Amino acid sequence: MPNSPLSILRFRIIFVICWLALLIDAVVVLHYFGLSWQTAIIDSAISNGLLLLACILILHTLRYYLPRSEQYINIFSICVILTIIWLVVARALLNLTLGGDPVYKELLNHSNSIRFSIAFLLIGCVTMISILWYNLQEQKENENRKTDTEKLARDAELFKLRQQLQPHFLFNSLNSINALIGSRPEEARKMVQQLSDFLRGTLKKDETQWVSLQEELQYLQLYLDIEKVRFGNRLTTETHIDENTNEMRLPALLLQPIMENAIKFGLYDTTGDTVIRLITEKKDNDLIIRIQNPYDPETSSPREGTGFGLKSVKRRLYLLFARSDLLETTAKENTFTTIVKIPQS
Repeated sequence: MPNSPLSILRFRIIFVICWLALLIDAVVVLHYFGLSWQTAIIDSAISNGLLLLACILILHTLRYYLPRSEQYINIFSICVILTIIWLVVARALLNLTLGGDPVYKELLNHSNSIRFSIAFLLIGCVTMISILWYNLQEQKENENRKTDTEKLARDAELFKLRQQLQPHFLFNSLNSINALIGSRPEEARKMVQQLSDFLRGTLKKDETQWVSLQEELQYLQLYLDIEKVRFGNRLTTETHIDENTNEMRLPALLLQPIMENAIKFGLYDTTGDTVIRLITEKKDNDLIIRIQNPYDPETSSPREGTGFGLKSVKRRLYLLFARSDLLETTAKENTFTTIVKIPQS
């Protein structure tokens, strides 16, 4: 189970400090019961050294085998068995090392229950702390995995939205080029070059990249140049850019499908020349973009006919900001307005 090097180092330092404190405390207690300092140090070193090995064994076991709630009885049994083994081995070593002293031997025989209780409590505490620690690490790892999975799914959906938008625009442009080849070959050649520049810019950007408004408008102009070749003098665009918004940031390639929607419903639902307006302003800490197109309320239903473009933009904004209020549309006085709000975090 992966842990950061800093957390592992911190855990080891705390573990060593606690064990040194335990060893010193045992020496002081044994000396208090009448043992010499030398005997107390040897007893503490052997007993606590073996206890340290038992706890390290528990730590490494739980690192690779983390029990579930229904398996805690197994852990309890292991702690009891490990404590018994520790007591047997520790007594054997202490008898071999210090058994020649009758005073010490009598103290050793009378302290079995106390030693067992202390060792069991320590092994049990280390076991519980280890289970909590590794459970916490596993939970963090699962959360990171979930976050990565959600990000991959979000990026995949953003890519899918982009792939669905591009063919729609590309087919319209190719049809226009086909219509121009016979009657106006120069304009057809110009449109092919503009389409090439537009698609090259698309390939250089991805849906999660952020650009300044000025950069986005430069890219949008490539699209508008193509549309002006398609629709001729019928299409006019006006931009009213607040100077304070030029360096504000927004997701790349966000405005093209909105502008495409405005041109589609502005030209198809009205007769005569069509003026598409783009207006920007800074409000609080948000970039506000308004795109307006004319519509005929008797022949169109703009609230329902927003098309795939606006739906994809709204979905994209939700995926990026987890908010569903960043794109709004209004229809008033023969003008359909799309309002986009981009938080500047």
